[in-house]
Amino acid sequence: MHPMRLGFAQFTKVSQALVGVAYAIGMTVAGVAATVLPAVASAQALQGKPVSLIVGFAPGGSNDIAARIVAPYLGEVLGTTVVVENKTGASGMLAGAYVAKAAPDGHTMLLSSLSPVIISPQTLKKVPFHTPTDLAGINIVGFTPEAIAVGPTLPNVKTLADLIALSKERPITLSSSGTGGLPHLTIELLTQASKGKFTHVPYKGGGPASVDTVAGHVDGIVMDLPPLLGLIQDGRLRALALTSDKRVDFLPDVPTAQENLPNFAVVNWLGIFAPAKTPKAVIDEINAAIIKVVARPDVQEKLKKVAILPSTMESPAAFQQFVVAEYKRWGDVLKQAKIELE
Repeated sequence: MHPMRLGFAQFTKVSQALVGVAYAIGMTVAGVAATVLPAVASAQALQGKPVSLIVGFAPGGSNDIAARIVAPYLGEVLGTTVVVENKTGASGMLAGAYVAKAAPDGHTMLLSSLSPVIISPQTLKKVPFHTPTDLAGINIVGFTPEAIAVGPTLPNVKTLADLIALSKERPITLSSSGTGGLPHLTIELLTQASKGKFTHVPYKGGGPASVDTVAGHVDGIVMDLPPLLGLIQDGRLRALALTSDKRVDFLPDVPTAQENLPNFAVVNWLGIFAPAKTPKAVIDEINAAIIKVVARPDVQEKLKKVAILPSTMESPAAFQQFVVAEYKRWGDVLKQAKIELE
């Protein structure tokens, strides 16, 4: 496995652009989505057959949390059953490859964050699937920042500045949901920005990573905020910083990373995909259901409670355009930084 070399300026330029897009979309679309729905007959294209919503990580991570919140409501709107299936491995890419090869009939979908469909596939010599052409973006369900937190092995570390100072004295182990994903890149960014000694410990999902961090097998964790929120709120993990561009309502007392490290901003998104060549009628039906579900006050409340900012885009075409732009943007960064994994 080759070492990852990620330039701070390269990473933050991309991250800051994405933060701006994320908050602009979240604030302008989520609240009005229900007013722009096209009229779509329930289960017209899917014919009431069960739908599998594939997640590439173990239960307990942000992808799984989001999927289990929206799945029953999607089933209700679509007039069928939506079952969440966890297909773990390869930093979430096995799930993406599975859906890319599935029948394009709308009965197999993928709920994925940025890393498994945008970043990780482009770190390999042999790409398992090409997201812009092998997957059809339907819509986003929300955005979330990364969290930097520590467990019981570091009782005296109260702030990000404390962690950085300690990391210059001895290596700090930080877990993540997998190699090559956004949390991993955030750890690399933290290492370069702080010039500290951090050792990345990858897991097969946010759930296992957080369990081992709470148990004291790892010093700390960098992860999407959703799987960590409850652990932070009940004191089992101590949040040192969030990578949003401003403090969030979920954890108003937790500083942003930028308050210690200028320009340190990273945001993740969660979206739903179908196999490429899925008929437009099916895509439109599922998209209408997603917009309707995410616009529901009870769903928005549930998403916000797990630190996901509920958001949708105006159409599948808009999301697909966003995905293509993200793929190129991150691909350029990875090439410039010469990041390659086996």
